[in-house]
Parts: sequence; structure tokens; C-alpha cells
Amino acid sequence: MTELTSLTLAAALDGLAKKEFSSAEITDAFLKAIAAANPKLNAYVVVTEKKARAMAKASDARRAKPKAKLGALEGAPLGIKDLFCTEGVRTTACSNILGEFTPTYESTVTANLWNAGAVMLGKLNMDEFAMGSSNETSRFGPVVNPWRRGNADDRLTPGGSSGGSASATAADLCLAATATDTGGSIRQPAAFTGTVGMKPTYGRCSRWGIVAFASSLDQAGPIAKTVEDAAIMLQSMSGHDPKDSTSLPAKVPDFRKACARGVKGLTIGVPREYRADGMAPEIEALWEKGVEWLKAAGAKVKPISLPHTKYALPCYYIVAPAEASSNLARYDGMRYGARVTGKDLLDSYEKTRASGFGEEVQRRIVIGAYVLSAGYYDAYYLRAQKVRRRIADDFRAAFADVDAVLTPATPSAAFALGEKGGDPVEMYLNDIFTVTANLAGLPGISVPAATDARGLPLGLQVIGRALDEETVFAVGAALEQAAAFKARPQAWWS
Repeated sequence: MTELTSLTLAAALDGLAKKEFSSAEITDAFLKAIAAANPKLNAYVVVTEKKARAMAKASDARRAKPKAKLGALEGAPLGIKDLFCTEGVRTTACSNILGEFTPTYESTVTANLWNAGAVMLGKLNMDEFAMGSSNETSRFGPVVNPWRRGNADDRLTPGGSSGGSASATAADLCLAATATDTGGSIRQPAAFTGTVGMKPTYGRCSRWGIVAFASSLDQAGPIAKTVEDAAIMLQSMSGHDPKDSTSLPAKVPDFRKACARGVKGLTIGVPREYRADGMAPEIEALWEKGVEWLKAAGAKVKPISLPHTKYALPCYYIVAPAEASSNLARYDGMRYGARVTGKDLLDSYEKTRASGFGEEVQRRIVIGAYVLSAGYYDAYYLRAQKVRRRIADDFRAAFADVDAVLTPATPSAAFALGEKGGDPVEMYLNDIFTVTANLAGLPGISVPAATDARGLPLGLQVIGRALDEETVFAVGAALEQAAAFKARPQAWWS
């Protein structure tokens, strides 16, 4: 690890602007750090050395020109989750079914980043098709969390599906990273790795060029080292995109400025339904501490009720697999990706999909096909959509009285790889605090706030009104300031 790689995104941009170092220098520092750490952390599945150096060189050339128009992320090296299509760079969603697929086009979000002057370090590991909470379903093997339980050598999960993004950011292998969140896949890994994860309002970031999992739930967002860094990233990632019919034609506010707003005069809701059975006592204690921090910062705190919360997880695990079974029907081995030749067309389809999709993806496709089938559509999918509306109505009623909602981010700290692999339902429970924001399309942020008895990071979550990321950033920044979280994983991987 070098001094340059340990910088926050804001500090790095400041240093680049002052010409204390060049984009080429900080990019080289990250490439060296990745070469040393990746064999142990497995965060990157593609390292784009030549492309990174070329982009850095081009950024330095732009900066050298007098009165040049520079981007908001000029020269900043970033990691990109393997769900984002990147022109000329392999994109597989970490699944065998996509083989060595190399897009001839760029996703809107990554195009926005490159237009802002950012540098691509490579593609980051993830759960296959973003289906997972521990990054153990990737075709490239699991990502390892840079944090450890005290002095134990257990390999811990960084969370999922954006485990590579979280691990790389926590281990200083990029300044920040893109990620996606369908049921908590930004916020949960951020909480497990001591980083900040921001899921914006559904439609704030374009989904065009992002490999689809569940189209009514998927949303891109950043994982970063600080709340301010997440705001800087989201500023460039956001914006209306006519290529995405769900993209919102809304003005993008100054998210970074919102971080300094404070919480004086705000009312924060604490939902009683989030006190889940089996929740670690340390997390409940941290939640109470978060309440006190916000009170001390000038906010009012009041209890609220979100009565349909108990139905959120089963609702999510009907809606998401249903949409996944539809989206993944396109992967048949005929047009692109992997192909297994059979005795006839049907046999080719069956063999290609059986070998191309992993066990968890197959499980969700089967569940999705079942709940959409003629005999069960009304009993499952239609009913789940009605429950989803009720969950959104709960939030709408709550936001009549409060400005944001404070909850834990996860029910536990990071667990060991393989520890929960035997029971899919136990794994699904990791999303218990995060899925509601996806079902309601609301913005949510996870902020590191403490460590548990074994030294692992714990996070608090803030959920806001639709298109009110500014308040979410303001509350998140207040929590960050009060918590003064400075813990770092020891660099055992270097």
C-alpha cells in the first residue's frame, strides 16, 4: 500500500488539482497495489493496465493545457463492477453463461464517469448475475474481505453482490467503485467492509448497459471511503437517459454540498419493526447510539411504524426471481456467450443453461418461473406486487412526519466464507433491513459507525424520500462525523 492509494476520492482530486501528483502516478500506485493484493483478495476479475495508463495519460494531457475544461473526476482511478458493460473490456456478470463476452458499447453510467475524466482500473468481482449476499456464487471464486476477526485467519465474506467493489475500496485498490443494489447489494457489503454504500432513488442512475437481474429493483450506485466521496461519485453517475425508459427526468442536485447541510431541524424516524429476532446486541446498541448522535446534532427523533416490513423479504424473493427468470431467458447460447452443442436445438438450450448458470441462479430462475406460472401467478406474484405497494405506502405515510429513517444496515457483522452456504434462507435474511428501500424505490445509505467485539465494522442505514438523496447524504454525513470511524483493516494481503 502506498500513500497515494490510501487517499479519499476528495483528497485525491484535490491533490491532482494542485498538481501534487499526476493521474499517471496515482494510477500506477493502484496498479501495483492490485498486483500485490488481488491474488489473496480476488477483488478484480479483469485488470485493465494498458487502458488505465492510457486514460491517465490523456487526463494529465488535458490538465496540462491552459484553461482546459476538466471533468469532476479528472484523473481519478476507479473500479467497475462486472455488471456494467464496458466497451472492449470483458463483461460477464461473473457467470459462465456469458463466456468471454466483450461489449462493443459502454453502459451509460460508466460513460458518464469517463466523460467526467475518471480512469478505469478494471472489472470487479461479484455474485453471479448479482444474485447473492456473500460473493460466493461468482464463476471466478469468492472475494475475500480485507477485514479479519481479531487475530483469526478465517476468510470472511465482503458481502454481496457487490463484494469486489466493497473489498477493493476497503483495501485501497481503487479510490471508489461502481456497484448495483437490487435488495441491498451496495449497502450490505459496505457495512461488512467499513465503507460507505449509497443506493439512490430508483431511476436516478440509468440502467442502460447494466446486465439485468430484476429490472424494477436494480439500481446503480457507488461504494466509497467516505460519505463525501459517495456524493462525488453519485453526482457523475446520475442523470436522465432517454435510452432507459425508467430513467427519471429529474435535475441532479449538488450532492456534495448537501453533505455539509447538517441535521438541525430534521425529524428522524426510528421504525419499531426493524428490531428483528436474533439481531446482534451490538447492532441494537449501535442503533441506539445513532439515535443519540443525531439528537446531539440537532435532529428530532421519533418512533414510527412500517407495519408491512415483516412481509418485505418474502415479497422480494417472489418479485426478484420472477423478473430474473424473465430477464435470463435471453441467455440461450445462440447469439453470444457460452454454448454447449447438443443433439438438437432443445438439447443445446438445456445443456448450455445447465452448465452456464450456477446453482443459486438456477434456484432463482426456477422459483421465478414457478411464481409466474398459470396456476400460481395470482397466489404469488400478483399478491407480492400488492404487498409491495403496501410497503411503499407505509413509507409514504411515515415521510409525512419525518425527513429520514434510521435503521441498522445488517443484522450481523461479516461472517466467514462457507459459514451460511448450506441454508439459502439463512443467507437471504442478510437483506432483511435493506430490501424495503428497493421495493419502495427509495434512496438509502450505509455508513460505518463502529466495530464489534472482534474488530469487525458495523454500519447504520439512512433511508430517505424518493429523489431526496440530499437529506440522506446530510444525515449520513452527520452520523459519520459523530461516529468518527477511523478503523482500518490490517494489510495482511500485501
